[in-house]
This record gives sequence, structure tokens and C-alpha cells, in this order.
Amino acid sequence: MSSPVDRSHWLTIFALTLLFVSYNIANAGINHLDIEDNEFAEFEDFDVEDVVGGVASDQKNVVHDHEEPSTPEQYKEAAIADEDEATVETEDNEFEHVDEDEYEGYEKDSTSKPDLKLNEGPKITFAQLPAHLRSNWESYYLELMILAGLVLYFFNFFLGRSKNQRIAETWYSAFKGPLLEKFALVGDDGKLENSQPGLMKESENVYLLWCSGRTGCEAVLFELRLLKRQDLVAMVMNLFRPQQDQVHVKVFMNDSDMDTFVMCLAAKKTANRFVREMADISVYCPEKKSAVDKFGLPANFVLMSEIGEASSTLLDVRVCSLINNIPEVIESIHFSDQYSGPKQTEDTAPSKMPEVKKMLIFNFNLPLKNGKSIVEAVEIIRPAIMLTFHCIDRVKRFRLSKEFKAKAEKNRQKVEEAFLKSTHAARAEAAAARREEKRRLEKEKILQDDDPEKQRKWEEKENKRLAKKRMPKMKAIKV
Repeated sequence: MSSPVDRSHWLTIFALTLLFVSYNIANAGINHLDIEDNEFAEFEDFDVEDVVGGVASDQKNVVHDHEEPSTPEQYKEAAIADEDEATVETEDNEFEHVDEDEYEGYEKDSTSKPDLKLNEGPKITFAQLPAHLRSNWESYYLELMILAGLVLYFFNFFLGRSKNQRIAETWYSAFKGPLLEKFALVGDDGKLENSQPGLMKESENVYLLWCSGRTGCEAVLFELRLLKRQDLVAMVMNLFRPQQDQVHVKVFMNDSDMDTFVMCLAAKKTANRFVREMADISVYCPEKKSAVDKFGLPANFVLMSEIGEASSTLLDVRVCSLINNIPEVIESIHFSDQYSGPKQTEDTAPSKMPEVKKMLIFNFNLPLKNGKSIVEAVEIIRPAIMLTFHCIDRVKRFRLSKEFKAKAEKNRQKVEEAFLKSTHAARAEAAAARREEKRRLEKEKILQDDDPEKQRKWEEKENKRLAKKRMPKMKAIKV
């Protein structure tokens, strides 16, 4: 067993050995970095030795030069040595016979020197990256803007959707009781078994409520058309073209519960749009009259009526007083037995009379602006909703006099004749096209047949028809 002295001795030797090896490795690494990749490195060692030897001999000569000769023989030897050193041996240049004009880049006076560039390694150059490829936050400002816009859009989507849902639920809870009193079924979705009657979500800003089971009408559709709060673009456009949340009430009347007349009371802006777009108003009552003098309504309301008797009877004192109390809520009141929706364009003009319905349509604004809460806005619109039931009962009991009834029937007959006249040319053209197609098919069938006798008879028949068509038409006059 070794003693502690021996262990310390061996540890000291091991440490010195390790230090020596580390020192040699470090020097080898440094020398390796200094050595260039030169194919003639081994010859350069000899040159260095020659240089070293020459320096040593020069030093000896210098030492001898400092020694002064002491004897005449030494003076003579020194003089002979100086003559030998002063003598310069010249050798013939092996490139003297070379013509300078024969070789390009040759210079006679140039001395042959080793090309130092041969000893240099390959030069490494680093490509300069363009500015748009460098990792800098300024290079991604467009992506950051798009990301911020998406975050803002989705945040507005969830916020606007939740607000519209709160408005619809508040409205339904406020009117659920009165509607259950007026109708036998509230919240009908058209299914045989309606497990969850109530509001139907048409979209994020449109909610529907069907009610049926009341005398005087088939059904009533309550439609909540709210602002597109879930759409950020629509909300920005709303700043330039302000709109309001609206409640549309459509009453589908029975044929026996409504007489023949068309009338509309609306705000001026809405009335102009109805005259341009609605088919029944543009045909039966396009003329706009002021409702201030006769009915005492606000100046921004205009009346369009086919039969004056109908407007005078239906716009009674109760209706006019309610409109005067909440003029900002009433947008339009439209009664029509010829309702067919918006006008169809000329490109899609139908070939037959459009299907019409007897309807009462109410458009009410939901005043949520000016700092009003949802509950306050619903309470403000409550009298307008209750007005619809009053109008249903009034329209059911109203009947035109014989004179105005005949006028209304005459207006509808004129409209039908005008429609048939406008579509007569189109129908005649369609009939001619059908006859031409029939003759073309008959001709192809005859030409495919190999019987020349049938072809001759068909040609004679066709020639007689064309000759008869070219003859002038004669009318028989009785004397």
C-alpha cells in the first residue's frame, strides 16, 4: 500500500506531464494556424537555412574585416581578396534571343519574382443580403397590420353577435305575454312538433317569429332586422350611411277579410324608395301627397293611396295620435291587396301576371341610439307593435262603397290589359319560334327519307304556303 507521500509525488508528475502536453498542443495549434497551404513549404525551409548560413558567414567576414593585418603577407592576401570580391561575374541571359513582340506580357527588364498570390488560399466573400430579407420587425409591418385587423374583426364579430342576441331576447321576453293572448300559437317554425317554440335565428342579425291562430288573418311574421354589428366593414359603412335597427311586421290576410285597395303611409325617403322598387305602389298609387293638412301628421310623412275612402277610414284618430307621439319609430305602414314584392327587372319580365297576396306590412324603428338602453327602446316601440292588432281589426271590418269598389276593379282590369299588351309581342315571338322549330324538324325528317316523291310533295306544299303568305290580305265588306 502506497504512502501519502508517494501519491502526492505521482500526482505532481501527472500534473506536470499534463501541463507539458497542453503546452505542446497549444503551440502546435498556433503554428498550424501560421502555416499556409503552400506546396513549396519544404523548399522554403532550405531557403531559410541558406539565409541563416549566409548571415552567419557575413558576421564572420565582418569580424575578420575588423581584424587589421599585421604582416606584409597578410596585406597582400587581403588585397587579393578585395579584388576577388570586386569582380562581378556576368552570365549570359538565356532569354536574350527571345523576341519581345512575339510574347504578350513579356518584359525584358523584369526580374523573375515568385508569385506570392500562389501561396495565398481562396478568398472568401460574403454575399450582401438585401434589406427586405434581414430579420427586422420593420420588414413585417404589413403582416402585423393584417394580424391586428383579423384580431379586431373577430373581436367585433363576437361582441356584435352577442349584442344582437341580447336585443332579440329582450324583445321576445317583453312581447311574449301579449302575443300569447292574441295568438293560439307563438313561435311556429312550420314543423308538426315544435319542441322549442320561440325566435328563429335566420342569421347573426335577423331573427324571425311566426304567430298564427287568430281571426282576421292567416298568420303574422315578426322579423327583427338588426344592424350587422358582427360585421366590422358594415359598421364602418354605417358611420357614413347611418341605419337603424328595425322590426318588420307582415300580416297575411285572408281573401275575404280585406277589400281591394292599396295605400301606404311612409317617411319621405322610404316613400321614394317604395315608388321605385315596390310593384303595387308604383302601379296603383305612385302619386305622393302630404299628410299634414288632412291628417295632422308630421311633415316628413307622405301618403300614397289608390282609394281616398280607404286612407280616410283607416287612418283614424288613434293611428294619427300614435304616429304624432312616436314619429321616430314609425317608418312605413303599407296595406295592399296586390302585394307581389319588389318590381322585376325588364330582363326577367314574367310572361304571366305575378301572384299577388293581401297583406299588411309595418316597418318600425327600434330607437337604440341617443344613449337609450335595450329595455327602454323596447318599451318605446311597444305601442307601435300593439297598433298592428288594431289595424288588423279595422281592415277586416272595412268595406269600400260601390262607387270606389267599381273604381278599384276597373284599375285592376286596366293593369291586367296593359300587362297582356306588353307581353303580347313577346308571346307572339315565342309562338313564331315554336312554329319555325316545328317546320325545321319536319324538313329534316323528310330529307332523311330516301323517297323522292315525298320530298317533292313537301316542297310543293311549302311553296304554296310561302306564296299564300306573300299575298296581300283582303277584307270582306258587307254592303
